[in-house]
Amino acid sequence: MNATQEKLKVQLEQALVAAFGADFAGVDPILVSASNPKFGDYQANVALSLSKKLGKQPRAIAAAIVDKLDVSEICEPPEIAGPGFINLKLKTAYLEAQLNAIQADPRLGVPAVKTPKREIVDFSSPNIAKEMHVGHLRSTIIGDSIARILEFQGHDVLRLNHVGDWGTQFGMLIAYLREVYPEALTTANALDIGDLVSFYRKAKLRFDTDAAFQETARQEVVRLQAGAEDTIHAWKLLCEQSRREFQIIYDLLDVQVIERGESFYNPLLSGVVEDLEKSGLLVENQGAKCVFLDGFTNREGEPLPLIVQKSDGGYNYATTDLASLRYRIQQDEAKRIIYVTDAGQANHFAQFFQVAGKAGWIPDDVELVHIPFGLVLGEDGKKFKTRSGDTVRLRDLLDEAVSRAHADLKARLQEEERQETEEFINEVARVVGISAVKYADLSQNRTSSYIFSYDKMLDFKGNTAPYMLYAYARIQGISRKGDINFKELGNDAVLLEHETELALAKYLLQLDEVISSVEQDLLPNRLCEYLYELSKKFNQFYDRNQGVQVLEAEEPQRTSRLILCDLTARTLKLGLSLLGIQVLERM
Repeated sequence: MNATQEKLKVQLEQALVAAFGADFAGVDPILVSASNPKFGDYQANVALSLSKKLGKQPRAIAAAIVDKLDVSEICEPPEIAGPGFINLKLKTAYLEAQLNAIQADPRLGVPAVKTPKREIVDFSSPNIAKEMHVGHLRSTIIGDSIARILEFQGHDVLRLNHVGDWGTQFGMLIAYLREVYPEALTTANALDIGDLVSFYRKAKLRFDTDAAFQETARQEVVRLQAGAEDTIHAWKLLCEQSRREFQIIYDLLDVQVIERGESFYNPLLSGVVEDLEKSGLLVENQGAKCVFLDGFTNREGEPLPLIVQKSDGGYNYATTDLASLRYRIQQDEAKRIIYVTDAGQANHFAQFFQVAGKAGWIPDDVELVHIPFGLVLGEDGKKFKTRSGDTVRLRDLLDEAVSRAHADLKARLQEEERQETEEFINEVARVVGISAVKYADLSQNRTSSYIFSYDKMLDFKGNTAPYMLYAYARIQGISRKGDINFKELGNDAVLLEHETELALAKYLLQLDEVISSVEQDLLPNRLCEYLYELSKKFNQFYDRNQGVQVLEAEEPQRTSRLILCDLTARTLKLGLSLLGIQVLERM
């Protein structure tokens, strides 16, 4: 709830008590944004909900509330509409004062949280010896954006990359490389990532079809777990090779994340099993140690167990996740732990959350949140694949977006007969291409799947990154054309006269409400929608003035309009930065 809405809510609550007595303290006035601007800016609907309790007509209740309501500093006189809606319209002078106040504020009126928390965002999580692919796109981008928003709000955020760097696959890969390419297990950079992936596939095929090789691979796992020097050295080389490739992607996406892989929790796994056993939750089933779950059944309708130790004594993902959860609560002291993965893992998270809860490992002040997201689909509506049917490499996907942005920019420069340096063209293409991919993903409700389309995401029209970047660059163009330093504009100079100025002003003042809602609901698309609507409202304001009316207007309108331009640009820059998107001064 933004500051204005909060003030109005308090005044309405006080009016309710003044009109009907102390029994009505704490009654929600049901204050919402007006659905239609002709009814004002806010609407209180509480009168309808109190009709039965008070035995009065809603309009009479509304009239009694309005009689005790003092919002004269904020709103025009309240109006009662329909069956008892209380409509509130913000005063122009109030809006002007609010804009003047945020002009000098680097946070644009968005307050930091009063009680910061330690929050963990678990995102990206690729697997060693495999290349990052389109399946890692959403986790990486959504997780980074959520972390940025929480950090901006003042929370102490730990960004964790739960990399798959342990387990059977390493025994399999090391055993195979000992046979066909032993140099890779002793020498750094002996393989590039493409070769490593190819060897992994061949090792997997061998493991699935050769019983003798299976046993050899299992022995390598035993050696790895026992800390055998040569096996550990080989494992470290393979991890480092993959890590370098991952970093190329993270650098392209401007993503910061701390790697803490599955291997980190390996020493803690036996303790997890021991503690579950002590709590009486463990049941032995066909040699495996399990916890039976409430609300989960197999195909036969029987209770479904979560296996925490396999019959051969090995552990699995659930054991590692339980160990990591305990560590994050006990050692990292996190109060909210956010897991960003695809929706297909929803049951897994519900299951190990339930086990941790039954074991008493989750304090009352700790919140566990699974952030599910849908699939990235191709134009055919199926999982996004290459023409040959392979999974799309994330590096290729990003490079293609930049390449298309480069070609588009070259065509526009030729059409406009503009000359720019190759350095300028490359930088703009990089920012536009990467931003287009990020924004196209974040602008979707994360719970839904979406169709990946370069043409749509690179379009300068509609809810896209190029549209947003162009709106920002357009404002910087005004600054250059008029030789204006926005930082030197006068204080207390906002003067709202036209309806497009009022509409823009009201929207600028909603930023804190939007960011607060994303912090709670973890839906970055709400911030995208806000920035898109803000850009449209700015363009309506700009088009009415045709740009010329901003720079060539008489004072005090000129300075006021320049301040509106500056506040819009700063809001766009801040909002886009929270999505992990860089702005451009020129396009």
